[in-house]
Amino acid sequence: MGASGTPEPLVDVVMPQMGVSVSEGTIVAWRKQVGDWVAYEEPLVDISTDKIDTEVPSPAAGRLTEIVVEIGTTVDVGTVLARLATDARPGEPHASENGAPPTSEAAAAKGETPAPATPDPAPEPAAATPAQAPRSRRRYSPVVSRIAEEHGVDLSQVEGTGRGGRVRKQDVLAYVENGNGAAAETEPPLHIESPYRPDPAPAGAPAPAASAPAGVYEPPAPQPLSRMRQSIGAHMKRSLETAATCTTWIEVDMTAVQRERRKLGVTALAFVARAVIDALREFPALNAWMEGEKHTVHDDVNLGIAVSLGEDGLIVPVIRSAQDLSVEGLAKRIKELAMRARGRALSPDDVQAGTFTITNPGQYGSIMATPVINQPQVAILDLEAIVKRPVVVTDAQGDDSIAIREMTILGLSWDHRALDGALSAQFLAAVKRRLEGL
Repeated sequence: MGASGTPEPLVDVVMPQMGVSVSEGTIVAWRKQVGDWVAYEEPLVDISTDKIDTEVPSPAAGRLTEIVVEIGTTVDVGTVLARLATDARPGEPHASENGAPPTSEAAAAKGETPAPATPDPAPEPAAATPAQAPRSRRRYSPVVSRIAEEHGVDLSQVEGTGRGGRVRKQDVLAYVENGNGAAAETEPPLHIESPYRPDPAPAGAPAPAASAPAGVYEPPAPQPLSRMRQSIGAHMKRSLETAATCTTWIEVDMTAVQRERRKLGVTALAFVARAVIDALREFPALNAWMEGEKHTVHDDVNLGIAVSLGEDGLIVPVIRSAQDLSVEGLAKRIKELAMRARGRALSPDDVQAGTFTITNPGQYGSIMATPVINQPQVAILDLEAIVKRPVVVTDAQGDDSIAIREMTILGLSWDHRALDGALSAQFLAAVKRRLEGL
């Protein structure tokens, strides 16, 4: 604000903070050009980070006076990207907005007469079908185009809900969620309940390339790590250097969970999430952050769920106030976040403020792991494969027998600076009790 209490005429558009572990972002596309009018919260620029791709809304209404950072440039969080003149008036559209020359009041006041627009040349005859014509006139943001490509969506079939019928990323995700996209049938499950088995090679698949002649070694060309891979590595290394990490495991009989989850048509992960939330309410010291010498215990359980992005790495979207959701609600929210994560369509709020994380490598058949704590949290739970095997069971009379049960191992990595082994074991026992007591 100025000294008179009126808004400053220029407002900076800055690179936003996209999460505690994100320090920079790359400009993907500008939605406006210098001289264009921008409405408040209208998408102004598309950016990409190692976690998400997103649209940055305008912080104010005004005319874009300067673009400071060009497309393809990577800058730190807080860097000024552009400037808006908030003392400008909408007036007539800028030439880049409707193809017409500006005829603003300001130009008229200066006695300026805009040059007449040069008519477009007559289009060349084309063999395009009528159905192709309207599609060529539609424009899509890089984020929308990327989601559509990854999910096999024909954007001409998606109804846009944005200004002027613009297709937004929410429209594409809703289209996929409703089963109209190709990915609705092919999306990989977030969790499976049996050891991983590789799919057989499709019929007619090409044979593997012939190896080099004996005695001749041809080293592969080195590949630079992706920005996401570099960020994950730095974040995990920093966690191991910061926390006094210990891991405790416990074996859990998931037979009852398997029975109930099949009735509801959800994954076992949703039941584990609900049991973890209840155990965190009983042992709140694990629902916390450790920042230096400060141990902050949170009231709400903001549950992070690690989602694999294949070769691109992984990301941890957050379910806010997860304690308010049922098993069915958690299952729906997990599925939604996983789909948006794989579509690179998470918002900045989706990856911030997590207080506890669950990771799920068991979907690939692993039976034991040591997860790395997601800083600044103090613990992370690892869910392993659910496998049928013979175990000793004791009935109500105390008699033992051998039975086939569906078993898993839960691993808890915890920060010894904030917690002790006894408390961590009690927490795991509480999760086990809830899962076996269904």
